[in-house]
Formats: sequence, structure tokens, C-alpha cells
Amino acid sequence: MEEADNNLISIQNLEVYYRSGSGLFSASKTVKAVDGVSLDIKKGETLGLVGESGCGKSTLGKAILRLTEPTAGKVFYGGKDLAHLPRSAMRDQRKHLQMIFQDPYASLNPRMTVGNIIGEPIRTFGIGTGSVESRVQELMETVGLSRRFVKRYPHEFSGGQRQRIGIARALAVDPEFIVADEPISALDVSIQAQIMNLMERLQAEKNLTYLFISHDLRAVRHLSDRVAVMYLGRIVELADGKEIYRDPLMPYTQALISAVPVPDPEIEAKRERIILKGDVPSPIDPPKGCHFHTRCQFAIPDCSVVSPKLVEIKPRHYAACIRINSEYPNIAENAATGRGAI
Repeated sequence: MEEADNNLISIQNLEVYYRSGSGLFSASKTVKAVDGVSLDIKKGETLGLVGESGCGKSTLGKAILRLTEPTAGKVFYGGKDLAHLPRSAMRDQRKHLQMIFQDPYASLNPRMTVGNIIGEPIRTFGIGTGSVESRVQELMETVGLSRRFVKRYPHEFSGGQRQRIGIARALAVDPEFIVADEPISALDVSIQAQIMNLMERLQAEKNLTYLFISHDLRAVRHLSDRVAVMYLGRIVELADGKEIYRDPLMPYTQALISAVPVPDPEIEAKRERIILKGDVPSPIDPPKGCHFHTRCQFAIPDCSVVSPKLVEIKPRHYAACIRINSEYPNIAENAATGRGAI
């Protein structure tokens, strides 16, 4: 999809399936949380991953780092397939691959001081040659916390301060790649801006690569170089950040972007929002063909039969929709001649 030399992470046909409902009187069912995702993440970029709750965003992020075990597929980093590394070898990779968790209240051990929380990965991996204490204090100042707080416990901090602690912990091992899983969703709006600015500064200073997972399209627009849109375990659109907001191709992406408020009250009053019909289908029994066709206002009969591929529709702009894909000329022609063109 992109030039391989510039890719830090390369995901190929990744699947994460769960078994569900295997009780005494119920048959076991398969939950397709991540359903054949292929995606490249470039060195030094921020790739935004958006979609409704339950679409598989967080599961994908955790599967890349093997915090959730993939069912199938490959995840390449530094020439190694992380999805199939032995656990002992995967442990050695964790100092290069870190995660910032969504909930700053639940992701910190309440029985450990801030100094011990940030210092634990340094001791575990034996990072650096100086004292752990001085390194911890340096990291605290890097994320905007006073080194005087080193002996305090998580409950003594605000939500924004706790998230800064989580960021410092992720930075402690000098990682190259960070999965930021909804890192601002639990914070007040004013604090969200501070955390996003901090992440931007750290990326510039340390040449970090982010997978920024969020359902907040305003935050994704601000931070991301490219944006991937996920629906029911699949990537349905991928493009440069500005391009995908200016000209979304996939009807699902169009609906998501139409829901983002515009700061100008006059424009906002005249703007039409696309309201999706129905609820998100269950990942246990997703629709056949295009997963989105049951809610798409432009759906045609072929959409319930053909499973669309993610292909390049315009330069660097990929979408999974048979009605704009030249590989299906008959469908595209039918759609454009009276069956409701997109």
C-alpha cells in the first residue's frame, strides 16, 4: 500500500476472533473483533484510527503490541513478525513498542508511588546508565510534572496529571512506536488540548510514531497525518488527514464527518448532518457483503453480495466501496445511471 522502506509497522490480514456464548445451553459463537486488517504505519507519522464504539479500534491496537493475541495474520516491525514471536522474544521488543491507555484512573497501580510507576520499566529493561531516580525526575519534567511529586500516589493527582504519568511511563524505555488508545476521552476539554499539545511536542523531540485511536474526529483531525476509518472490524477508508475531511469517499466516513460540529454558528445552522439508520450490527453475525450496507443510504443489491476491497481510488486515498471501485465496472455503471450515485 505504501513504500515498504518508510514503514515502521506493517500489518497484514490481521484477525482477532473471540469465542462467545459457550454456556451449557448455548452454542459457541465467533466474535470477529478485527476482521482481516492490512495497514502500514510510516516512521514518524501519526496515524489516526477512528470509528464508532465497538468497531475494533482498541482491539487492533492491542493486537499490534500482542497485549491481545491475534487469531491470524502478521505484524512486522524491524523485519520481525511480532504476531508469531515466542513470548520471550516478544518481551525484548516491548521496550520499542509502548501504549498509552484510555483510563488514567485504572491504568496506574494505586499502591505504587509515581516514582515507582515510571521507574518500573526502566528497572525491568535496564535502560540507561545513570540512576533510575534522576531519570524518573527528568521524565516527570518532560511531561509537565514537578519532580517534587515523585513520592506521591496516583489518587493525589487530577485526571490530566495521571495521563501525564502514563505518558511518562510509556516514554521511560525510549520507545519508537506508541499506541495511544483514546488517551483524551476521559479528560475535560481544556485538559484534552494540553495532552494533545504535549503529544505533538514529544513526537517532534523524540521522533515518535503514533497510532492515535479515538472516536473524537476533531482530535484526530488536529493530530493525524493520515486517518484510517474502521467499521465492524474492517478498514473502510484510508487517506491523508486533510484529504479525508475535505473529500470523504465512503458513505460511512461521510456520516462520521458530518457529525463533527463547525465552530461558525451560521455555517453550523445551515449544515446537514447525515443520520445513519439502524444500529451497528453485531460482530458475532456481521452482514454479508459490505458490512455497512444495512445502514447505507446509497446501498444497492450488489452491496449485500460483494465484499469490497480497500483499493486506491485516488492518489493516496483508499476506500472499500464497490460503487466507486473500477474493479467492478458494471456495478459502478449501474450506480451512476439511476440507482443513486454517491
